[in-house]
Amino acid sequence: MQAQQVRAGFVELYGTEPEGVWSAPGRVNLIGEHTDYNDGFVMPFALPHTAVAAVSRRDDGVLRLHSADIEDGVAELRLDDLAPESDRAWTAYPAGVVWALREAGHAVTGADIHLTSTVPSGAGLSSSAALEVVVALALNDLFELGLQRWQLARLCQRAENVYVGAPTGIMDQTASACCEEGHALFLDTRDLSQRQIPFDLAAEGMRLLVVDTQVKHSHSEGEYGKRRAGCERGAALLGVDALRDIPYGDLDAALARLGDDEEAVRLVRHVVTEDERVEKVVDLLKSGETRAIGPVLVAGHASLRDDFRISCPELDLVVDTAMSAGALGSRMTGGGFGGSAIVLADVADVDTITKAVEEAFAAAGFTAPRVFEAVPSPGARRLA
Repeated sequence: MQAQQVRAGFVELYGTEPEGVWSAPGRVNLIGEHTDYNDGFVMPFALPHTAVAAVSRRDDGVLRLHSADIEDGVAELRLDDLAPESDRAWTAYPAGVVWALREAGHAVTGADIHLTSTVPSGAGLSSSAALEVVVALALNDLFELGLQRWQLARLCQRAENVYVGAPTGIMDQTASACCEEGHALFLDTRDLSQRQIPFDLAAEGMRLLVVDTQVKHSHSEGEYGKRRAGCERGAALLGVDALRDIPYGDLDAALARLGDDEEAVRLVRHVVTEDERVEKVVDLLKSGETRAIGPVLVAGHASLRDDFRISCPELDLVVDTAMSAGALGSRMTGGGFGGSAIVLADVADVDTITKAVEEAFAAAGFTAPRVFEAVPSPGARRLA
């Protein structure tokens, strides 16, 4: 239905049928936060919420962009004029992908694009990566560029880092491009090696809820960049290329070497322990001990709250309330400073937990949260 609507919107806008329709999902990160730009481990899975694009090629060096979700006309850009950080609107994400492809030497000569997305914006669920990946996949197909999914993810990351100016890691784009239905993606962000880990909560009588706090965040704002710079400084102080290179067993010795550099101690401790938590979750899922990942999620939230210091009152309230109401585990997910939390729960407890969270937000005077089930879904694909 979404594909049909986007196709019809394209025809209405541009007066011709599109050459195809593609989709790319948002993602939830089960565990592994702020480890991707430290060459570490992450474990996201794709959401059923997607960005969908109808696209046709042009050969005149013009890029036309339109979103059904924004009350605005068609944006018309000349490919030769695309330049990093020249655009602060939503169009920077698809335009950045075109720029990154051309900068890498790929012959993209223009396109007409009509988009819509059901991925909540600013909720820590990678709405921007979904926009980037759906455009990259469409152009890869239409211009027969022959790029692999991991290569598309790299180019989309470059678009976000350089063109948009947001210092994000590689996880979001790889998740959108490469996740598989019914699985979580165990990704080594250093070499981009991947393992699809079966993750079928319904078969085990559990659910994973996403609680969108409605507190908007933006990766391009300063705090995210400060954390990344702090991690890089910690790695330099310890004489390693990235914090991934500090073994968990050597963490205490590494922290002792940092002395009274309190910020470096906190950031290093989070990244090293978070990588360990990812590997622990992988082992538990592979051995069928899915319920046992709950305490690992809670420990991850405490680390993000206390060491990385990127939580907020709304996220903490979700975690505390959900756990008090019988959840198996809960933590914030995504870049932080707002966005969403995840809650692992038995099916029988879902309604009770949801009601408790909603009532706690009302009592605190917070905006009502949006709560929905996260089902591991397919990655980016052509729909028509």
